[in-house]
Amino acid sequence: MTLVTVDDFEEAARARLSAMTYDYYRSGSDEEHTLRRNREAWARYAIWYRTLVDVGAPRVATTLLGAPVSSPLAIAPTAYHCLADPEGERATARAAAAAGVLYCASTLATTSLEDVAAAAPGAPRWFQLYVHRDRDFTARLVERAKSAGYGAVVVTCDTPVLGRRCADVRNAFGLPPGMTMANLVETLPPDLREGPGSELARFVAARHDPCFTWKDLDAIARAASPLPVVVKGLVRGDDARAALDHGAKAIWVSNHGGRQLDLAPSTADGLVEIASAVGGRAEVYVDGGVRSGTHALVALALGARAVFVGRPILWGLAAAGEAGVARVLALLLEELVRAMQLAGCPDLDAAKNDLVRRA
Repeated sequence: MTLVTVDDFEEAARARLSAMTYDYYRSGSDEEHTLRRNREAWARYAIWYRTLVDVGAPRVATTLLGAPVSSPLAIAPTAYHCLADPEGERATARAAAAAGVLYCASTLATTSLEDVAAAAPGAPRWFQLYVHRDRDFTARLVERAKSAGYGAVVVTCDTPVLGRRCADVRNAFGLPPGMTMANLVETLPPDLREGPGSELARFVAARHDPCFTWKDLDAIARAASPLPVVVKGLVRGDDARAALDHGAKAIWVSNHGGRQLDLAPSTADGLVEIASAVGGRAEVYVDGGVRSGTHALVALALGARAVFVGRPILWGLAAAGEAGVARVLALLLEELVRAMQLAGCPDLDAAKNDLVRRA
């Protein structure tokens, strides 16, 4: 099978993964309305393309929080890469580094944040943080990210409790023996594998702090300094403004890939609201349902400075390891460049000037 779209990579990955792992990666919460909305929303926009523009060599390099990257495409934090390939997050980090794109490593990685950094020294990388009830442990994670050379701390705010992922409950999802959440070894409950439903749901119920509020974000921002804090998981303009008032340096529009609150708005709609609310105060990023470079162009036109992808990276990793991640990144970039050429965009700024409208 010739792999020419992200969906092709998903089919190739599905053939290689266990049913439980595929369901874990693919599924959303409850009836999966938000999961579907994310993808469908990008197609609600039409690209009002310009003609007779010199698009011989579109310029896609940019900066994120001042750090240079090869394009506005970036890798979102996703858990458990070792379920897709034995090299796991190391393979993902190396592919990202070779492509010059930003990789955001997850708290729930199956490779420690230090080992991820060592796999691709000098590459642009951020660390995604879940806030734990044990604030001393949360502070240690931040210090580890600072020591390992991460460029920002990304605080996820949409997971006070875990959304119900029905596939995981049915499958009694858990990591296989010998595989663990490598950043959390010191704090894992001894009976994590025991109990009904999903192992991850039991962990989140035991460890994540549902009382995390804006005042706590202030404290995290101070502790992370001089690293900037990015707040991830917002869809409302008022929340975005509040995040900036409480120490955030950038806003990441996300609904956790449709895996938390079902019936939440699509991230495309959240991006429109937040870009308008934030104005020029901070960079705005987005993820959710992006399956092509054309989707990414729509996101850039709606106000995103970077477009993060999660599941497509996992499909590439499962299909062909590090080479698969590299090919997915190359495919998305090829699609973005071609869409820019067809839309009359010689650079990223050209995408922001009335390029897309609701279809």
